Amino acid sequence: MPAWLPRALVLALALYGCFLLARWAFHQLLGLLLNILVAWFLALAIEPAVDRMAARGMRRGLATALVLLGVLVFFGGFVGLLGSVLADQVRQLVENFPAYIDSAVGWLNSRFDTRLDANRLRDDFLHSDWVRNYLRNSADNVWTVSTAVIGGLFKLLTITLFTFYFAADGPRLRRAICSVLPPARQTEVLRAWEIAVVKTGGYLYSRGLMALVSGVAHYILFVILGLPYAPALAVWVGVVSQFVPTVGTYLAGALPFLLAFTVSPWAALWVLGFVIVYQQFENYVLQPKITSKTVDIHPAVAFGSVIAGAALMGPVGALIAIPATASLQAFLSAYITRYEVTPEADEPSSRRSLLSRAREAARRHGGGGDGARED
Repeated sequence: MPAWLPRALVLALALYGCFLLARWAFHQLLGLLLNILVAWFLALAIEPAVDRMAARGMRRGLATALVLLGVLVFFGGFVGLLGSVLADQVRQLVENFPAYIDSAVGWLNSRFDTRLDANRLRDDFLHSDWVRNYLRNSADNVWTVSTAVIGGLFKLLTITLFTFYFAADGPRLRRAICSVLPPARQTEVLRAWEIAVVKTGGYLYSRGLMALVSGVAHYILFVILGLPYAPALAVWVGVVSQFVPTVGTYLAGALPFLLAFTVSPWAALWVLGFVIVYQQFENYVLQPKITSKTVDIHPAVAFGSVIAGAALMGPVGALIAIPATASLQAFLSAYITRYEVTPEADEPSSRRSLLSRAREAARRHGGGGDGARED
C-alpha cells in the first residue's frame, strides 16, 4: 500500500462528511435564508425613503421604524378589510342557506314536475355522514391551523427585524463588505448595490402607483353598479392585480365578479368586461409609461423571470424575480458593447438584398457558380 493512500482515504471521507453536513445545514436553514433574502429586497425598496428622511436630520433608525410602521399599517388594514368582507359573506351564506335550499327545490319542482321536500332534504344534508366527518376533521385541524398562523406571524416578525437592520445599518453594512475587498471590487459592489436599490424601489413605486390607479377606477365602477363593500373590493383589486405575479389579475377580478352575482348577473358581466378592458389599457398604455423609467424590462423577460423564480424558490422567488432580473440586466448592460444598427437590419427588403449579395459572393468564391450549390 502506498504511504499516501491512507491519508488520501481519510481526507476523502472527511470531505464527504463535510459535504453531507453542509447539505444538511443548508436544508435546515433554507427557510431562514429565504426570509433574509426577502428582508434584503424589502430593505432595498424602502432605502430611498429612509435616505431622504435621514438627509433631513432624522436618525436613520427612527426613519426606518416609521417607514416600516407605515407599511405594516397599510397591509394590516388591507387584511382587516378583506377579513371583514369574507366574514360577513360567510355569515350571510349560513343565514340564508335554508332559503337557498327552498329556492332551489322550488325551481326543480316547477321545471321537472318533481315532488321534492325542502325540509327533508335540509335535514338529510345536515345529518349526513359527510357533514359530520367534515365537522370532525375541522375540529381536529384547529391545532394545525393555529400552528400555521403562529408560524406565519413568527416569519413576519423575522422578516421585519432583518428588514429594519438592513435598512437602518445600510451604510455600515456596505462599509463592512467593502473593507474586505480591493478598491476595484469595492466600486463594483457599490455600483451593484445602487442599481439594486434603484430598480427595486422603482419596481415597488411603479406597482404602487398602478395599484392606486386600478383601485380608483374599479371603485368608481363598483359604486355605479351598487356592489357591497366597494372600498374593500377596490383595494383588493388594486393590490392583488399588481403585487401577485402572473395570476394576480385573475385572482383580483374573481372576487368582485362573484360578489356581483348577489346584485344581478348583468352586474357580474359588467365587472368581467371592465376587468378585461382595463387590463388591456394597463398593459399597453399605463404600464409602459410608468415603468419605462423605473423597471425597463421586456414583458416576456419579466414573465420568464417570474416562472423561473417560482420554480426555484416558490412564491418568494416569484415576488422578487422581476426586481432581481431588472437589477442584473442593468448591471450587465455596462459590460455589453453596443453598435449602431445598419439600415439592412430594419428593412425587410434591405435584408433580402443583403442576403442575395451574400449568396452571389458565395457562388463566385465557389468557382463561378458552375459547381456551386445554392442552399
